[in-house]
Amino acid sequence: MLSINKIKYIKSLHDKKNRQEFNTFIIEGKKIIEDTLNSNYVVKNVYVTDEILDNFNIKTNIEQISEQEMKKISALKNSTNILAVVEIPPKKEPKITEKELVLCLESIQDPGNFGTIIRTANWFGIKNILCSLDTVELYNQKVLQATMGAFTGVNVYYIDLEQYIKQYKEKYNNNIYGTFLEGENIYKKNLNNKGILIMGNEGKGISEKLEKLVTEKLLIPKNDKAIAESLNVSIATAVVISEILGEG
Repeated sequence: MLSINKIKYIKSLHDKKNRQEFNTFIIEGKKIIEDTLNSNYVVKNVYVTDEILDNFNIKTNIEQISEQEMKKISALKNSTNILAVVEIPPKKEPKITEKELVLCLESIQDPGNFGTIIRTANWFGIKNILCSLDTVELYNQKVLQATMGAFTGVNVYYIDLEQYIKQYKEKYNNNIYGTFLEGENIYKKNLNNKGILIMGNEGKGISEKLEKLVTEKLLIPKNDKAIAESLNVSIATAVVISEILGEG
């Protein structure tokens, strides 16, 4: 049985400021928790209901709670039957090499978009994602759910993108890709599978300060009969990554 203070503590982790204060976050769902347990993340506690306890074998601090208690601590509208409290790992400086494709995200605001982009990056083997300081927080519950556990296989850093990309350009002779309406048809370009790919804000796209650093402006061409004015940023990211890495 959970104490009142324990319930208050776990519920407090629904908010970013408390996650930062306690250096912990929560995840919900069997698969995402299994993936996290098999990663370098430190899982502090796992809470399960009667329904799942007999079918879930883990070796960590596990506590059986009631369905009502689970509903109280869950951050989801429809609570799952398993929730874990996980430590936020120490911040590290990015370790990027010239032989990889690095994804840079500028001012991504929608948690679902961000989580899907992380999942996509992991699918294509991208190891490092660099985010502007105003990009939505990785440990937001909606972000984590959208990753489907893929956040454990990708390094996510929050940095000054302009400064970092400038330093990258001075150090390496790789392309800096970005998507623009005035860009060149991505399907007609010879693309190098190393460098940096910048994806911009859902509404505003890539800022002028980062646009100046782009060496290859790309366009995902629109079908003449298409009604949609634009692609969702997570879909656009998947298309561009697939084309760049497909060039091998």
